[in-house]
Amino acid sequence: MTMQEFVDRFVARMLAVAGPTFDDGSSIQQYAKDTAPSYFDEYVNDPLETPEVCADSDMSYWGE
Repeated sequence: MTMQEFVDRFVARMLAVAGPTFDDGSSIQQYAKDTAPSYFDEYVNDPLETPEVCADSDMSYWGE
């Protein structure tokens, strides 16, 4: 999987679960695009860390 494919799937997962905006009105899509590349190395080192798993992990910290 290329980094762009990873980013696309990561973004799609966040949007599917959380919708288009945070409570403050900022864009979840932009956040996801900015954040996804930092998870790509995890995927490369461990293919079980799919884009969806990484997105879910990131979202699990929201609201804390």
